[in-house]
Amino acid sequence: AYKQEDGARYHARDMAVVRARGADIPIVLVSATPSVETEVNARRGRYARVHLPERFGNQHLPAIEAIDLRTEGPPRGRFIAPRLAEAVRTALARGEQALLFLNRRGYAPLTLCRECGFRLACPNCDAWLVDHRFRRRLVCHHCGFSMPPPAQCPQCQATDSFVAVGPGVERLEQEAAELFPSSRILVLSSDLVESVERLREELDDIAQGRFDIVIGTQLVAKGHHFPKLNLVGVVDADLGLSNGDPRAAERTFQLLHQVTGRAGREAGRGIGYLQTHQPEHPVMRALVAGDRDAFYTSEIDLREKTHYPPFGRLASLLISAGERPAE
Repeated sequence: AYKQEDGARYHARDMAVVRARGADIPIVLVSATPSVETEVNARRGRYARVHLPERFGNQHLPAIEAIDLRTEGPPRGRFIAPRLAEAVRTALARGEQALLFLNRRGYAPLTLCRECGFRLACPNCDAWLVDHRFRRRLVCHHCGFSMPPPAQCPQCQATDSFVAVGPGVERLEQEAAELFPSSRILVLSSDLVESVERLREELDDIAQGRFDIVIGTQLVAKGHHFPKLNLVGVVDADLGLSNGDPRAAERTFQLLHQVTGRAGREAGRGIGYLQTHQPEHPVMRALVAGDRDAFYTSEIDLREKTHYPPFGRLASLLISAGERPAE
C-alpha cells in the first residue's frame, strides 16, 4: 500500500511488479481486499489467482450487521447507538473484548462559537482545526499548525462560547467511560503513540486481555490478532464515502472489511456493527452480505462506465507557493 510522494514518486506495489517482470521472477500480491486494478487483472487472466476460501484454523468470518442511524441512532449528543451499546455490554458480560472504531483523531473535528457561528480554521490552509483535548491544542491535520484554545471568539469576542462538533476517538472514550464505567478502556491513535516500543506494549496488553474496550483509528484496522476480541463496532461507517475521492468506495470497503475482520479470530463467533446513514450503499450491502465479489463487480462496472482507472487515467495538478497570493 506504500506510496512515495517526495522526490521520486512511486507506488510500491507497481514498482514490485515492474522489478519482478524485469528479473523474470514470480511475484505474489497478497490481500483480502485487493485494489480494483488488481482484481480486474485477475478477472482478465493477466494475473493468476490463488484463492484461500477459509480463515486460518477454520475460524468463521464475522457476521456483519448495519445499524441504520436514521431510525435507530443514538440520543442527541451521543454517538454510540443503543443496539451497539447493548452488544458491547453483552460481550463484556461474557468476558470478551470490544473494539469501537472511528477513523478520526482527536476529540472533535470542528469547534464553533455558539454565539456567532464562527468556526476555528487553520490560518495557513483553511482546514478546520481539530480539537485535541488530551493535549489541549487545536491542530490542523493538513499542515501541522497548532494553537491553544482561545479564551474568546475572534469574531464576536464572546467568552466560553466554543462548542465541539462531531466525535473523534477522544470524545468516544469519554462516552464509553460513561456507558461502561467499570470497563478498562484504551485509546489507540497515531497522535497518542509515544514510541514504537510503547505501541507494541499496548498491543500486547490487548492480546493479553488487560483492556476490555479498545477505541481506535485505522491504526488497529489490520495486521493485529486479538484472541479475546469478538465484537467490532464501526461508529461512523460513512466517514470515507463523502470526501470526493474517486477511490472512496474502494478504500472504505477495504478499511471496514479489515477492521471488522479483527473480530472472532480465535475463540467464539465474531460480529461487526456498521453505524451508517446509507445502509443501501453498495459498500454496506456487500459487507453485510459477506459478498466481496458483489462489491468488486459493482465498482468495476461503475469505473468502466465513467472511464476511471483502470479503464482510464487521471492526472493530478498540484499548485504550491511560498506565500498566500494577494486577494
